[in-house]
Amino acid sequence: MVAKKYQNPKGGLNEAGRKFFKRTEGSNLKRPLSSGTSKRRVSFAARFAGNPGPMKDSKGRPTRLALALKRWGFNSKAEARAFANKHKNK
Repeated sequence: MVAKKYQNPKGGLNEAGRKFFKRTEGSNLKRPLSSGTSKRRVSFAARFAGNPGPMKDSKGRPTRLALALKRWGFNSKAEARAFANKHKNK
């Protein structure tokens, strides 16, 4: 789990979180794409559409999964799955 200070309240990681991840893991994470049909966005949609877990917690608040999907421009796992299926390479 990533420390709270590296999480963006709207979903995903903030800039400091992406820099921390690069420093510790060596990966170069990029910002979320909320529109378009790039390979990155299609790949994200395919991966996160299949993630287990609820979209809301026990108090009715959106989970980190729901926030991440929203940040990438999807309102639900079903919407992300449909997008990925429509735009995947055949």
